[in-house]
Amino acid sequence: MTTLVRLAGRAASWTRSGKSAATSGLGLFAQHRRAFQGVRMASAGTKSGRGALVVLEGLDRSGKSSQCARLLSYLEGRGCHAEGWRFPDRGTSVGQMISAYLANESQLDDRTVHLLFSANRWEKRALMESKLLSGTTLIVDRYSYSGVAFSAAKGLDIEWCKAPDVGLIAPDLVIYLDVQPEKAAERGGYGGERYEKIEFQKKVADHYHSLRDSTWKVVDGSLPMETVEQQLRELATNCIQDCQEKPLTNLTW
Repeated sequence: MTTLVRLAGRAASWTRSGKSAATSGLGLFAQHRRAFQGVRMASAGTKSGRGALVVLEGLDRSGKSSQCARLLSYLEGRGCHAEGWRFPDRGTSVGQMISAYLANESQLDDRTVHLLFSANRWEKRALMESKLLSGTTLIVDRYSYSGVAFSAAKGLDIEWCKAPDVGLIAPDLVIYLDVQPEKAAERGGYGGERYEKIEFQKKVADHYHSLRDSTWKVVDGSLPMETVEQQLRELATNCIQDCQEKPLTNLTW
C-alpha cells in the first residue's frame, strides 16, 4: 500500500476518533508534498517541447468523457503524442476505495473522502510529470477542480478543500462544459452514482464558477456534439502549440 493510501487511512481513523481531520489530514499531505491549421501535430513530440495538460471539467453527465475520447482520437490522428486520463483513477488502491464509495457500497466521512480523491491524484503526479516532459499531451477527464467543487458542495470549507492539491501540476488549459443540471439529468444513466442529484449538482456548479481563472475556457455543452467537438479541437490544438517551450508549473490556486 502506498504512502498516500496510508495517509488517507490515518485521516479516516483520526476522523473516527474525534481528532480534527481538517488539521491532521492536511498536515500529513503538507509533509509529503515538499496543427490544426496546417501545422503537423507531431511537432509536439520530445524534440520540440513538452506535452500539454488539458483538463475537461463539468457536472455529471455533461459530456466530458465522450468529448475526451473524441478529442484524443482527433489528436492521435494528427500525429500528436497524446493519452487520455481520468480521475478518479479507479485502477489504483485508492481508486478502488473511491469507486466503492461512489457506488454506495461503503460509507466514509466527507473529509476522509476528499483526502482520498486528492491522494488518488497525488499517486499519479510523478507519472504525469514524466509523460508531459517527454512530449506526451494528456487529456484528463476531471482533476482537482472537481474534487474541490464537489466537496465544497457538501458543506466543507473551500479553502480547506483546495489545500491538499497545492503542488500538483497545474493544467495548461481547463475546458468547462457548461450544461444546466436539469439538462444533464435528462441524459442516459443519470442517478446511478452518489452525487447525481439535481439540487446537489446546482451547488457543484456554483463552486465551479468560483474556481474559474485565466486558464479556463467555457464551452456550451448543450450544443450539438459535433459543434462542441470542433470547439475543443481548436482550443486544445492552440494550447499544445503555445505551451511547448513553457515550463511546467504547480497548482497554487
